[in-house]
Amino acid sequence: MPQLQQAMVRNRLLRAMAPEDFARLQPHLEFAAVQIREPMVLPDRPVEALFFVESGMVSVCTAHEDTQIEVGLIGREGLVGVSPVLLCVDRTPHLHFVQIAGEVLGIGRDAFCDAVARSESLRRLLLRYIHTLMVQAAQTAHAHAALGLEGRLARWLLMCHDRVDGDELTLTHEFLSMMLGVQRAGVTLTIQNLEGAGRIRAKRRRIEVLDRDKLKALTNGSYGVPEAEYDRLIGSA
Repeated sequence: MPQLQQAMVRNRLLRAMAPEDFARLQPHLEFAAVQIREPMVLPDRPVEALFFVESGMVSVCTAHEDTQIEVGLIGREGLVGVSPVLLCVDRTPHLHFVQIAGEVLGIGRDAFCDAVARSESLRRLLLRYIHTLMVQAAQTAHAHAALGLEGRLARWLLMCHDRVDGDELTLTHEFLSMMLGVQRAGVTLTIQNLEGAGRIRAKRRRIEVLDRDKLKALTNGSYGVPEAEYDRLIGSA
């Protein structure tokens, strides 16, 4: 993409880079549209490409045969596939797939690694981002242990809301139950409770966020820690 300019991109990591670091990556970035449920990184296979998310959202899930439980979310603040590549382990046991359709800027592993090897500032920025992913995973574990279903769903809706334009999220009850590791009936009842309290409005295959403060009140402080770390280490733009 020879005409791609740093000011044109929406991905917050790309925008936060020093201009010379962006210039190292720019010739190798390839635009692609991605569809819901499309796999981006397969478990236990070498990561051959990485993806800067421009819009939409990618879920990071445990890949057990019987159940899938979400352990991470990546939107336009992030880079899919960076942890195994930058930490020199080349693969991950977790499945990364598209949860909300959107657009990405992809780059091959070799070109990415070459750019990182040439720039200490780029390596530092990406390691800081990996730190925020680790904090997010730790907060998710805390939420699963300390919160009831309402609190966990409220936190998850807030995280999704952070990563989309507008207030509507394209989600089904079936998908939510898989992500949260609970029965669909429990998700349906919880959504009804959140809607009755004026926190959200449920539509067919969509949830509209009405009151973020009311959702935050349910999370008992489990929402916001990785987001604050990202703003502190990378930037709030």
